[in-house]
Amino acid sequence: MVPSSEPAQPDHSDQPRPVPAPWGPASGVGSLPGTDPAEAVRLVLGELPGFPHLPELPARGPGADMIGRTAALLVDVAVDLTPAGWRLVPRGGLDLRRAKDLLERDLDALTELADGYTGPFKVQAAGPFTLAAGLERMRGDRAVVDPGARRDLAQSLAEGLSAHAAGVAARVPGARVVVQLDEPSLPAAVQGSLPTASGYGRLPAIEASVVEQELGAAVAALPDPVVVHCCTTRAPLDLFRGAGAAAVSFDSGLVQDLDAIGTAVEAGTHLLVGVVPGTDSPLGTPKATASRLQSLWRELGFPAENLHTAVTLTPVCGLAGATPAYARAAMAHVREAAKYLLPE
Repeated sequence: MVPSSEPAQPDHSDQPRPVPAPWGPASGVGSLPGTDPAEAVRLVLGELPGFPHLPELPARGPGADMIGRTAALLVDVAVDLTPAGWRLVPRGGLDLRRAKDLLERDLDALTELADGYTGPFKVQAAGPFTLAAGLERMRGDRAVVDPGARRDLAQSLAEGLSAHAAGVAARVPGARVVVQLDEPSLPAAVQGSLPTASGYGRLPAIEASVVEQELGAAVAALPDPVVVHCCTTRAPLDLFRGAGAAAVSFDSGLVQDLDAIGTAVEAGTHLLVGVVPGTDSPLGTPKATASRLQSLWRELGFPAENLHTAVTLTPVCGLAGATPAYARAAMAHVREAAKYLLPE
């Protein structure tokens, strides 16, 4: 045999694949209008190719809502649907099976349509405080008032959500899975403004230090990186960062504490910034949206060339209440606006 004149190339087939970057330029918060999971996954992959997410479709009814969908992830904890909402029960029934089935259909659609995808990919679930606020114990009060119930739910959620993230990674091997905890009820838990089950009273406030400690335990039990999302007023960004979140997601129009944003950036916390409404509204131009964020960045005093790596643009909240046309336009808008953040 005549030896080849080409030098032998090293065999890298047994070396690990490069890990995709954990963030992308633009993403969605979670929910979309409609009831077809394949159509929703196709839409997200097409409009947000740099950082897609697993869509949530609450229009499908009970079990597709945030609390029911998250309950489907719980390990050794059962729920059932009552006229007043979801309730903890000894054994799950038809409602819980429906929630699990809807989630499985979403994953099947993802497997079929995301073949070959490489990059960051986000999954969402209610965070431990919002989940506990949305579930009643059998005695009728909300689980969030009971420290023991909160702890058990948080541990069950972390175990189930970790398995969910691992399942998504197995179905889409090129994905770097990012876990998002949705905590719209957390500020009310701290402020003591959560209504009782009857709606006639308010639940006692939970100390911020306790909330941070319990949320931190849940974050630590999940695969990194973890985003904590809250699009309500006075989102406690410092608390989320103190709990160990790798990223915080918030509505830029509701920010009241610029120092909290600046502190998060200095600490290396990534920002998922909501820049367009979650329901049908005039959008303006992507360039104008980017300009508003650039102005905020200058006010914070950070170098302009760092902006595009420090933030991901999103709608302010989920898009379930939008028309399908607006949902598509909103996702396209944040994708295009992110391009204007790149250094010239």
